[in-house]
Parts: sequence; structure tokens; C-alpha cells
Amino acid sequence: MAMEHHIQRLIHQSLALGLIENEDQIYVRNRIMARLGLDAFTLDTESDHLNKVGVAAKDLDAFTMDAKPDLNEKTDPLEALIQEACEQGMIGNADDEKDILAGEIMDCFIPRPSEVNRAFFERYRHDPKEATDYFYQLSQNSRYIKMKEIQNNINYKVRTDYGALDITINLSKPEKDPKAISKAKATKSPGYPKCLLCVENEGFLGRIGHPARSQHRTVRVQLAGECWHFQYSPYVYYNEHCILLSETHRPMKIDAMTFRRLLDFVRQFPHYFLGSNADLPIVGGSILAHDHYQGGNYTFAMAKAEADYHFRLKAFPHVAAAIVRWPMPVIRLQGEDAEALAACADFILEQWKTYNDPSVDILAFTDETPHNTITPIARIRKGRYELDLVLRNNRTNAEHPLGIFHPHEDVHHIKKENIGLIEVMGLAVLPARLKEELEHVENYLLDRPNDIKDYHVPWANHMKEIYRDRLTETSVREIVRHEVGMKFLRVLEDAAVFKRDEKGKAALKRFIREQLKGEVEA
Repeated sequence: MAMEHHIQRLIHQSLALGLIENEDQIYVRNRIMARLGLDAFTLDTESDHLNKVGVAAKDLDAFTMDAKPDLNEKTDPLEALIQEACEQGMIGNADDEKDILAGEIMDCFIPRPSEVNRAFFERYRHDPKEATDYFYQLSQNSRYIKMKEIQNNINYKVRTDYGALDITINLSKPEKDPKAISKAKATKSPGYPKCLLCVENEGFLGRIGHPARSQHRTVRVQLAGECWHFQYSPYVYYNEHCILLSETHRPMKIDAMTFRRLLDFVRQFPHYFLGSNADLPIVGGSILAHDHYQGGNYTFAMAKAEADYHFRLKAFPHVAAAIVRWPMPVIRLQGEDAEALAACADFILEQWKTYNDPSVDILAFTDETPHNTITPIARIRKGRYELDLVLRNNRTNAEHPLGIFHPHEDVHHIKKENIGLIEVMGLAVLPARLKEELEHVENYLLDRPNDIKDYHVPWANHMKEIYRDRLTETSVREIVRHEVGMKFLRVLEDAAVFKRDEKGKAALKRFIREQLKGEVEA
């Protein structure tokens, strides 16, 4: 009875969330039974009553993500069902196996891709935001977006001279099971899908080492004459964090078509921004093998930053250009003509790709290896197109073997990973280890028993010195969080190819005048 009970609870929850209608209940139940190998089903009294009367829309508040026929029952029905399947030996206890079964079960509740696309564009014809609202809610209700896990993240803002930076300690992704890792390594991958971003992941069962995607859906969007696939990130880092995937498995590349696609997307979805990771190792994102972009309905600190100064490019008289007041060098282009903006961005990219200035450690090539590229971000602001171009360089040397313009060693205790699109815009995605480690730092600052990591001690001693009169039980967490934000600011400064000191500012203006042939306004 326990399994039948959890199945029916999940059906009731899905009715309340609008995933299915009353007429779908028997069909969905039978599909779940087939997956679980059940050949009979007995409803308990309360479930049978709800099955007959259905769940009205007005009852939605009673059936949230903790929905249940028994209002005293607090467990999530899908989690309870998966746990029951484990206890009955239907699946093993590995997280990958649980996710695969959960995906298969939720796939019973959601429409096929063609139906999702049809519903999306029916809403789009009325209002693009209505379409994305529908798809975002569907992606949450189907459990493709891991909302429960995301709520474990630690999120806060830190005020700086450049605006409020976003800090996230990422606790949503579970630690990899060593047994599962060993099993995945021992199993030869069939090479399908080719990567985690390939469109073939839509509806893919999953396997050990490759995430379950049975309930995954994408919306087909035309970008500059190509079909791209629009989806949401399973682990959203900000509001409506979406991903656009190339239909073709091809490497990341920043070129003229990139700018056209980004601007075409924000034309179609003006309430969203869209940007791309850089296309080179170190300064690029974690997946360079598949061309993709990231966007969403969120305004980062970089987007709010004002211009330091403006400059003109004679070849592009209808494009306004400025340098943004931001820790990293950002060229902001604005205009009403998307094609002119894309052409201007392409000109700047081509000039930057070959630019050298040894006085500030910028070299475009080592032999045949390129180093200069751009992280671009597009948006609509007050009815005009806006394109931010963040100048990047991935060169290394003996002093900085992980990257000259990469977090330097003295900030690695907080952030060592690549600085991709999200960090560039002002959101720090920090490792899960910091949750516990920072608690020990707080205890160290208060002279309480602690197990502080050696690599945090110099930083903690510095805080003890500068905050010695302010360290209390009530202030210590705020102080540590602020200083973590200052470390992230240092990370952005380390990643800047032109620093914001006098030497760096002069070098940036030299690039504008000599390489771009621009006229800097007084």
C-alpha cells in the first residue's frame, strides 16, 4: 500500500500544479505502474475520494510541492516513492539510479516536446514573457530544475564600489558518490549523447555518470537563421537562468555570428539578457566542446554599472561606445540597429585578437596558440540594443601557471576555478567546502574551538587585526561574508587584462586610440 499511496499523492500534487488534468489520472498511474513493475493497484480511502472528485484549481494552495492527501504527511511524494523503490530493491541506493527513476516517473506527467513547443509559441504570440513564464514553471514542476536542492545554496549580496556583488556558495549539486565514479570510469561510454549539452539529451534516460534527462524539454528558437534549443539550467544560479544550445555539436566560438545570435535573441525576448562564455580555456566556461549561451531574467551588478567615459569609432557613427566602470575592462555598445552593433563588435573582436601590449602582459599569441578573446553579453535597455564586450586573455607564465588574468594564488582559498560569464557579470559561484570552512573561520575570529584550514589562517589573522574592536557573536558572520565579497572583487581584478590603476587605464585608452582608431571623449 505504501507505494500506491505515494503514487496517488504524486498524482494529486501534479493535478494541483497543472501538469495533468483529471482525465489523465488513470493513464499516468498505469504508466508509473509499468515502470515500477506493479500489476495491481489499491487506492486507500482518501486517495480514492480525491481520485473521483479531482483537485480544483482553487485548491492549489493545499497542494504545493509538499502536496499530500494526508495533510499531516510532510514528505515529498516523489522522494517518498523513490525511497520506497530503494527499500523494495527495485533500484540501488546510488544517487544516479534514484535520479534516473525520478526522471522516468516525472516524464509520465509532462507533454512531449512538440506539445511543449506548441504551448510555448501560442503564449509567445500574446506576450514573450507569458511564454517564458509557462516554460519556467513547467521546468520547475517537472523537477527538471532542482528547486529543493537549489534552496540549500547560501546566497547574499556584498556592497562594493562597483555595486552589490552576488555571492553564492553552491550546495545544490550533491557530492559525487565514489562508488558511482568508479563504476562510471569502468564502464565504456557509448558516446551518446556526445556531451551534457547536446540536444540528444532531451528525454534521455541517463546512466551512471551521465545525468537523467527523461523529463527534459527544450524549445526550438531561431537565432540568426539557425535552430537553437532553449532550456533552463537544472541548477539555476539566478532568476530564470536559461541556456541556449546549438543544435549541432560544435566547439564554442566567438565571432560575428555570435553577436548576431545574441542580439536576435534579446529582440525576441526583450525581458531577458543573453551572453556567452569566452571560447578559450582558462577564461572560458566549464564546457567548451558545445556552442552554447546563458541568459535569464536578472540584472547583475555589471549591467547596472555606469560608463567611466565614452569614445567614438568613425567607422560606426550610429553606435555609441563607452568603457564601463567595472573591475574588468568592459566596452559597452548601444544602438538601434542590431546589424551595425554586431558589425562593430566583430571589428573590436578582430582588433583585440591580434593586440599586444607587453607593458601590461598582454600578448595575443604564444607561437600559434591564441590568447585574446571576448566575453559578450546582450540586452535591451530602454528600447535600444546593448552589447557588453569584456576583454579576456588566457596567457600563463611561471609566476601564474593557472593564468596571468585568472584568480591569483592568494585568493585560491576562496575561489580557484575559471571566471566564466556568470562571475564576469558579478555573481560568485563558490565551492560547497566554504560552508563548513567559513564557520571555522568565524570560530577562529572569536577565539572559540575550531578546525580552521591552514590556507585560511593568514586571511583570518588579517580580519582579526582590522576588525579587532568589532568582532562579536552578532557581527562575525556579516564581517566574514563581507570579506568573502572583497575576495571575489579581487578575483575580478585579477582577471582584468587592463587594471584600474593609472597604468592600466592608460593602456586601455591606448588600445582604443591606436588599435580601434577611436576618439576618447574628454
